[in-house]
Amino acid sequence: MTTARKQLISLADTPYYHCISRCVRRAFLCGEDKNTGQNFDHRRGWVEDKLLSLSQIFSIDVCAYAVMSNHTHIVLFVDEETAKSWTTSEVLQRWHQLFKGTLITQQYCRGEEIPDYLMTSLLETVAVYRNRLMDISWFMRLLNQSIARQANLEDNCTGHFWEGRFKSQALLDEAALAACMAYVDLNPVRAKIAKTPESSGYTSVKQRVISAKKGKQPTRLLPFVGNPRKEMPTGLPFELKDYLELIELTGRCLREDKAGYIEENQPTLLTRLNISPENWLTLSKGFRKLFHGAVGHSDVLTEYCEHQGLKRRTNVTCCDKLLA
Repeated sequence: MTTARKQLISLADTPYYHCISRCVRRAFLCGEDKNTGQNFDHRRGWVEDKLLSLSQIFSIDVCAYAVMSNHTHIVLFVDEETAKSWTTSEVLQRWHQLFKGTLITQQYCRGEEIPDYLMTSLLETVAVYRNRLMDISWFMRLLNQSIARQANLEDNCTGHFWEGRFKSQALLDEAALAACMAYVDLNPVRAKIAKTPESSGYTSVKQRVISAKKGKQPTRLLPFVGNPRKEMPTGLPFELKDYLELIELTGRCLREDKAGYIEENQPTLLTRLNISPENWLTLSKGFRKLFHGAVGHSDVLTEYCEHQGLKRRTNVTCCDKLLA
């Protein structure tokens, strides 16, 4: 049976999630349709622009993404603390960038006086909006609906564009997060669309490399803030330099014309995460095939299953083998 969405996404267990959306009827999100010869490369820009623009409105940051020919991979971080710190005005201003809101919310944003008997209703509405602005389901809904409408309009057709709702995986610890991000960033290299990570179009790793050459980090992606420590700022718990070096090295290993192994003098990030080079390459090649649910070490996976009332710990054997 399909697992309920509320059991797949639990912010009490982790703020990090891997989301996948796939097209139906052999539809092409981007690239060339071999049956018709028509090219849809421009749609990759639609996805990237909408994805990154939504991240500026929602309290949801993009950690990694890759736009493939008929599916998308996105790793998201839900910043619950920031969403809860927004004022009433901030919540409404953000929501009104997406929807009209109600007559009362519009009046409030215009600075008009709201009668006391309507304030309770206003605050209840703001609470609903606040929750939606940190809800992955709402985020993915707006992303996918926008692309579906544009694609159907261009194709002069109606009906479903996506294969049902998006699929999601909870990433319960640093090892799972790093492995999943690498899997997503290296998708084009594995699919032989690009020879190197930095040359793969419409991916987060390309954005990070472009910014890194200028000594910066992309403003619309969740930044790397270094290894975990006290008073940790919001961001990815890795060093940017370590991650990019590891991705570049892994990308070379995935190419057919290169030796498929990582030298014994392994990158710093693998050492800190205690993942062997062999296991890392396995994870980078087939993360989605290996794991069909929450991913993390056995202890955090057990806690997650207990919180969600799940009787079976899916992935536990694979997690122990590859992430240990």
